Amino acid sequence: MSGPEAPDGRAEFLRDALAGLSGTPKTLPGKYLWDETGSDLFDRICAHPDYYPTKREMALLPRVASEVAALVGPGVSVVEFGSGASRKIRTLLDALEAPAAYLALDISGAYLEAAIARLAPDYPNVAMTPVCADYSKPVRLPPGAARPPILGFFPGTSIGNFTPEQAGGFLGRARETLGPSHFLVGADPTRDPARLRRAYGESGGLMAALHLNLIARMNRELGSDFDPDNFHHEARLADDPFRVEAHLVANRAASYRLGERTIRFADGESIRTDTSHKYAPDLFRALAAAQGWEPVRLWVDDDSGFSLHLFRAP
Repeated sequence: MSGPEAPDGRAEFLRDALAGLSGTPKTLPGKYLWDETGSDLFDRICAHPDYYPTKREMALLPRVASEVAALVGPGVSVVEFGSGASRKIRTLLDALEAPAAYLALDISGAYLEAAIARLAPDYPNVAMTPVCADYSKPVRLPPGAARPPILGFFPGTSIGNFTPEQAGGFLGRARETLGPSHFLVGADPTRDPARLRRAYGESGGLMAALHLNLIARMNRELGSDFDPDNFHHEARLADDPFRVEAHLVANRAASYRLGERTIRFADGESIRTDTSHKYAPDLFRALAAAQGWEPVRLWVDDDSGFSLHLFRAP
């Protein structure tokens, strides 16, 4: 689960919240987890021992970064989708030969600006551009900011926030955003229930805090009156396709105000706030190939099966 202060503002947030909470089952788009507080909490989750995806990726990425650099060549412009704290990019920038530019694309504007301010002094020869945008929609990069050769970077398990159909849509939009390019993408196939419940349901209580922050954000930004103490966080495993779902579950029946509407909850009714689909390498390669991405190389972590895919689009 991964990187919004929505770029289109509170009106869009309210529309999405009303649409999701008026339906059955109730849902909220996971992108609204990522205000500054949510981004900070996720940064702490990534450092927690229970949250294996970051640990396994950070074991794999340094081992393959030099090979990635040799395959993509010198002078690349790197475009990272969902950059967050921009920490993983250091491993890649350090391995690349004379990278020309880094474009950090994230939906939490304040968090993004702070991350670039920390990163830029260490890479004085790399032109750095923060791009506040929602990558679940079409994204146009600032003119001239990313010049060929281009390497897209989508680390972690953020691709899992999309259903297979949505993942295909993202991969197609990314190809339009990047143009002729390479694309390095992380994906996680883990199906071990105990490991998944620890990572997505526990992580020292930080995962619950991340999702409950969404209630606080609605109250603060949309003027709603949800009682955060009436909700608890649950991670649920589901099939067809296999995924982990995050839910905020009402402890008792209650009604709350949101905009001009009343949102009613039955005892035990939940809001699905995020989803992490688990993609085996063959499935993910097929999704990418359908959008015109040619597979170049696949690297797999021995412990968890976490994979890094390098694709190319002509």
